[in-house]
Amino acid sequence: MTPSPEDSPKQSEGSLKESSPSSVSEEHEGSHKSIIREYAEAIVIAIILAFFIRVFVVQAFKIPSGSMIPTLLIGDHILVSKLAYGLQWPTDCTVSVSFPPVTCYSSKILWKFGDPQRGDIIVFRYPEDEEKDFIKRIIGLPGDTIETKNKVVYINGQPLRDEAYTQRIDPGIIDGHINQRDNFGPITVPEKSYFVMGDNRDQSLDSRFWGFVKVDKIKGKAFMSYWSWNGQGSWVEWVRWERIGKFIL
Repeated sequence: MTPSPEDSPKQSEGSLKESSPSSVSEEHEGSHKSIIREYAEAIVIAIILAFFIRVFVVQAFKIPSGSMIPTLLIGDHILVSKLAYGLQWPTDCTVSVSFPPVTCYSSKILWKFGDPQRGDIIVFRYPEDEEKDFIKRIIGLPGDTIETKNKVVYINGQPLRDEAYTQRIDPGIIDGHINQRDNFGPITVPEKSYFVMGDNRDQSLDSRFWGFVKVDKIKGKAFMSYWSWNGQGSWVEWVRWERIGKFIL
């Protein structure tokens, strides 16, 4: 007897159907695309976050020269606070195919936290080549009169007590008519500008030679050394462990 439709066994509701090879392949391909998309989204978010931190919060730099010895050594890797004086907004920017893709040559303070102070170690755009970043210590504030006499720095007629953080390795004195290293000024610091010098007084290219740093060219204040690479001597001396995590004063 031919069974009627009512007599045919019914597939229970919610039962699994056997997948065809093509459907399994499609599911695998969809899962693979989903993983790739998740990784791509994570990478993009990480890049955007890193760019935001670098522009607005903190930026890392490496010390390539000895102009700030003994405070900073060649091979020190430092962190610079972009928020030391306020919330900065980059201006005068250009776009290129290099990294970073955007280079900004000035900045505007949107929300001011304070002014740069004498003794602060700052990173700024080098006035004679703004593609380069320089690091020096602020010596003169707006309105100060700066003068050096036989290597001694005078601010408003008073000698600057800088023995604790500077070095002068050349005992010779250079006449100011020949070179302004040891005898300079007097000169008055203009508004919205700063007079900076390297702690390695005899081997520093600073405001004595190329002038003042404008406030909108300051990138931030150095505050910590997070890594220091010596690269000389025995292998156990290649890393200056004692400088890791050291605050910059």
